[in-house]
Amino acid sequence: MSASAIHSAADARRLAKRRLPWMVFDYIDGSAGAETGAARNRAALDAMTLRARILRDVSQRSLSKSIFGTQAERPFGIAPMGMCNLSGPGADLMLARLAARHKVPHGVSTVASTPLEKIIEVAQGHAWFQIYFSGDGAGTFKLVERARQAGYEALVLTVDVPEVGRRPRELRHGFKMPFRIGPKQFVDFALHPRWSLTSLFAGKPQMANFEMQGYEFDRTESRARADWDTLKQMRDAWPGKLVVKGVLDPDDARALKEQGVDAIQVSSHGARQLESAPSPFAMLPEIRAAVGEDFPLFFDSGLRSGEDVLKALEQGADFAFFGRVLQFAIAAGGEAGLNQLWDVFSDELSIAMAQTGMTTLR
Repeated sequence: MSASAIHSAADARRLAKRRLPWMVFDYIDGSAGAETGAARNRAALDAMTLRARILRDVSQRSLSKSIFGTQAERPFGIAPMGMCNLSGPGADLMLARLAARHKVPHGVSTVASTPLEKIIEVAQGHAWFQIYFSGDGAGTFKLVERARQAGYEALVLTVDVPEVGRRPRELRHGFKMPFRIGPKQFVDFALHPRWSLTSLFAGKPQMANFEMQGYEFDRTESRARADWDTLKQMRDAWPGKLVVKGVLDPDDARALKEQGVDAIQVSSHGARQLESAPSPFAMLPEIRAAVGEDFPLFFDSGLRSGEDVLKALEQGADFAFFGRVLQFAIAAGGEAGLNQLWDVFSDELSIAMAQTGMTTLR
């Protein structure tokens, strides 16, 4: 493991690409279509500059940020990601321990590899449950009730997957969930023995939240029935905070606020859904203008550094979330690699604050 070699998100990705089977790396890294959507968002992030200021006393800086009335030690958390244990055995719980240590929200995916009850326990309550509305919704509301009983206080309804996007890199490798191993995958795994041996010893990663009577999850099942009545049902069923994730349109954001959701997460699903979608980063200030100054607005998609986080906050976000780069850090260096990259992001943000004359996060 090479945690000490991780000095940036690019380092984590490079090491992960070397160590993960091609199928697994492309599942984590891939986007929709020809992947121009991810490039468009990256270009928007890169194009923004930060205003450098001088001769301000920035010797004491705080990275903390309030979110839903709780003080998080960082202004960034962990985005919900499916099948994280593919990046390394026990990845879900590594992320949960990180969330507990820094008191930041850990987004727990519907298709997590570890039961939702175990993750919130290890995260010491610093976990939000992410949900899709699938099929006729019967299984969806069973999971919502499970999350409520487990003590989750925030539910993240993801609405940008009416149908699963076409991701050519997954299709080329025959990636499936539940996880299946055919001849092509066997050769792939044989050429990456370190990952294969540790993963097989730990047991094949599974989708752990669907061992419920009368409910079998199908990743490709249509989610196209979800509509505004669905949102109302979810709002009525969920007593805690309701976040709607996957919003890229100001009119939709305005309507969501009117329907009583507690926060909106601007996101393109990591550019995994619609190749021609607008850049989430470019849409962020328009959505902020639509919902007003005081409405909670979160951001994910394409963040690669602490400076990216500061840019998102300057563009109107109240809080940001890192995604796949955290899985790359786990693949590159295990839990030590994850903690190392988290510290890198923290240092990058702190230094950027100093360079721009900031002592607290507005």
